[in-house]
Amino acid sequence: MNQYSRSQIIKGRLKFIIMSLIGIILFLLPITVTNDDGKKETTLTVAFLAGVLKDLIGGAMPIIIVLIITLSGILTLLCSTILKSKLNPDGLMYNAFNVKWIWLILRLLAVVFVWITYLKVGTEVIYSEDTGALIFTSLLPTLVTVFLFAALFLPLLMEYGLLELLGPIFRPIMRPLFTLPGRSTVDNLASFIGDGTVGVLITSKQYEGGFYSKREATVIATTFSVVSLTFAIVVAQTVHMQNHFFYFYLTVIVSCLVLAVITPRVWPLRSVKDIYAKEVPEEMRTEKLPEGKTALSHGFDMATETGIKAPGFRAFFKSGFKTVIDMWFVILPVVMSIGTLATIIANYTPLFSIIGKPFVPYLELLQIPEAAHASETIIIGFADMFLPSILIEGANSHITLFVVGALSITQLIYLSEVGGVILGSKIPVSIFKLFVIFLIRTVIALPIIALMAHLYFS
Repeated sequence: MNQYSRSQIIKGRLKFIIMSLIGIILFLLPITVTNDDGKKETTLTVAFLAGVLKDLIGGAMPIIIVLIITLSGILTLLCSTILKSKLNPDGLMYNAFNVKWIWLILRLLAVVFVWITYLKVGTEVIYSEDTGALIFTSLLPTLVTVFLFAALFLPLLMEYGLLELLGPIFRPIMRPLFTLPGRSTVDNLASFIGDGTVGVLITSKQYEGGFYSKREATVIATTFSVVSLTFAIVVAQTVHMQNHFFYFYLTVIVSCLVLAVITPRVWPLRSVKDIYAKEVPEEMRTEKLPEGKTALSHGFDMATETGIKAPGFRAFFKSGFKTVIDMWFVILPVVMSIGTLATIIANYTPLFSIIGKPFVPYLELLQIPEAAHASETIIIGFADMFLPSILIEGANSHITLFVVGALSITQLIYLSEVGGVILGSKIPVSIFKLFVIFLIRTVIALPIIALMAHLYFS
């Protein structure tokens, strides 16, 4: 800090403290609001703002989504073929729209799906309320507004010193327990308190910036991107566990924490290499303390230095709008195409039921009633996290309802939202590895959740 003048240090500290506090209020501080039904619910300020904007846009939202996905498809086709050699390799157009053939196909497929669903033409298999319309009307409007506010304000958490402050403080916990940097605490809190997609966005940006390795980014995205507390309440209500919600959500947290300790240490996460997308100073990654410094004092010094170098007002919004474009035109088409395909397979083929059959003996071993019925819901959660709760709703056993509901949240990776967002982000993980991680989470979580269910209901 000796290289900076007193006025620079004071200005840097003020910038770090003020901007980080705003970021904490927006992304990490729960607020209580009254929903349309007059009921109070817990949410985040950024999610509340997204909801207000979604209501304001109203009926114009479908055509906005259609235009975003269509324009993305056209630009991707042009930039991946005839314009490829003419683009600046460091430019936004090249990075967002010059893609490999598989992503080109998925974005073009998204254009087909979104128009069929919007116009309700062709086969109902694509545009039904359980497939394309589920993604188009229920999920994408939320993502459009959440991505707007999250992308605009994410720099408040990431570029003004909060991560540098928390890194050295939480390293003694995060490294030994979860094999992750201390700064990942922010990603994990944003997911647990707010929404998994926000956590994925933070993680993706940190990976692009060189602060997380390929392994660390994959671990964070596939281990801590839990659905929001609000959505967990919806799941609990669907499986008739609203009167037992505290214990229900405690079970989810316990299961997720156990999985967060185990899964980074087994294949495939263990085999992902610690390769970085960009070079940054080594001390930023290691978060080791200089001699004579405490974690708090070192973190505060690093945060102050980051505040000194942090972008000004204009650069802040310029960076934010670039991220908005990236989120809208890159991630939304992937969620539309993969989400629609996954829900079609789930609703119109027996594939997930067949794959779930081997779980019947496992469920019987764990003494879960109606094991055959429950097994049909286990793998279908990979398509959409809400499907298992809908399919198991008619079960007679509280234990079965509890296990299926809690497991569907704990499985974490589902293609209609978090999985699709991960695949559309810069985090380098394949759909095959996502499915393998999903299966591993399922196998490990089941006995934990079953034990909690038996303890509570027996």
